[in-house]
Amino acid sequence: MGLKPRNNINIKNKKAFFEFEIIESFVAGLQLQGTEIKSIREGKAGLVDSYCQFFNHELYVKNMHIAEYFFGSLNNHESKRERKLLLQRRELNKLERKVKETGLTIVPLRLFMTDRGLAKIEIGLARGKKTYDKRETLKRNDAKRDIDRAMKA
Repeated sequence: MGLKPRNNINIKNKKAFFEFEIIESFVAGLQLQGTEIKSIREGKAGLVDSYCQFFNHELYVKNMHIAEYFFGSLNNHESKRERKLLLQRRELNKLERKVKETGLTIVPLRLFMTDRGLAKIEIGLARGKKTYDKRETLKRNDAKRDIDRAMKA
């Protein structure tokens, strides 16, 4: 009987859902170093202010924070380095075409662990919201919260 990996790592980028309107989402693998996966398993990662960018027809996530591993030695990773995203070639081509043509952006939405213990990142093809759209979202969330409170009581 082997140990089963803990699958409770689910780090969300709440700011992305507030700032952007998500059009389509994809799940991508991450090219990580040894100490990075150990830090993610401990839940020490953050997606705030991170974004994805193409470089030589490859997609990289930038500004994603993965804390240095506490027990790491000289081989410890840099906390905010660029990390390559692993997607199918046709998905990469589709994303690159949409970003160039329509001025959309790609933002990381969620970092999670699979049942097999692999780190995956959910990215979204997004369009920036206007200020009035953000206010509408806040109003909708407040109304929903009030309704939920009334239903509990």
